[in-house]
Amino acid sequence: MTTAVFFGCTFIAFGPAAALFLFTIARDPLRVIFLIAGAFFWLVSLLLSSLVWFIAVQASNKESASQQKGLLVFGVVLSVLLQEVFRFAYYKLLKKANQGLLALSQEDTMPISVRQLAYVSGLGFGFMSGSFSVVNILADSLGPGTVGIHGDSQHYFISSAFMTMAIILLHMFWGVVFFEACEKQKWLSVAVVVGSHLFVSCMTFLNPQYEGSLIPAYLVTLLMGGWAFFCAGGSLRNLKLCLTCKDKDFLLANHRSR
Repeated sequence: MTTAVFFGCTFIAFGPAAALFLFTIARDPLRVIFLIAGAFFWLVSLLLSSLVWFIAVQASNKESASQQKGLLVFGVVLSVLLQEVFRFAYYKLLKKANQGLLALSQEDTMPISVRQLAYVSGLGFGFMSGSFSVVNILADSLGPGTVGIHGDSQHYFISSAFMTMAIILLHMFWGVVFFEACEKQKWLSVAVVVGSHLFVSCMTFLNPQYEGSLIPAYLVTLLMGGWAFFCAGGSLRNLKLCLTCKDKDFLLANHRSR
């Protein structure tokens, strides 16, 4: 039973992201490199936020429950802000790297567009964020022990898996919207990305009332997914043509890719 829970939660948490990686990134070495670099930037942001939080905890009164809870909230907010700072730093670095690749390339166009960079780097952020969010939970799901035996929620593992899936997808959507906003200098959109990231992260404090965190998280995911779709150049018309397989350009590109 524990093995089934482990694999089920793993596939829920990482299944959609793994499919996106295999079908859209894995075949392009340049995209893989940028994805790994994005994951590294997220790791650096986690290292800095963990260091600050550790120092703050050591300097605080460990016997004060309210103070420790306040430090936990502070750590979450700091972590989110540092992640977005490093997302911006990665955007700046990618712009420089893309200009260098264009200088070395014999073609007149960028080897990889800014929108593609946004998608790839966002997925890299999401993969690393999801891994650190759920890896210990997945390890515990293998047992020994039974969830809910002392009256706790029996939905802990599956709720954590669905939240991780939402966070991974959100990082991808946030990356697309964030990069597009930086390109067009729409700083209000950047603020919305940061605010929605803070909102989703802070909603997890409602756990173990999982409906209080999962429902808002998936509503934000749907909204950000639609926004990212239009930022990436999508429209209702080409979405309809794609879904009904009537877009000749889409069918031709799909045939050539095979």
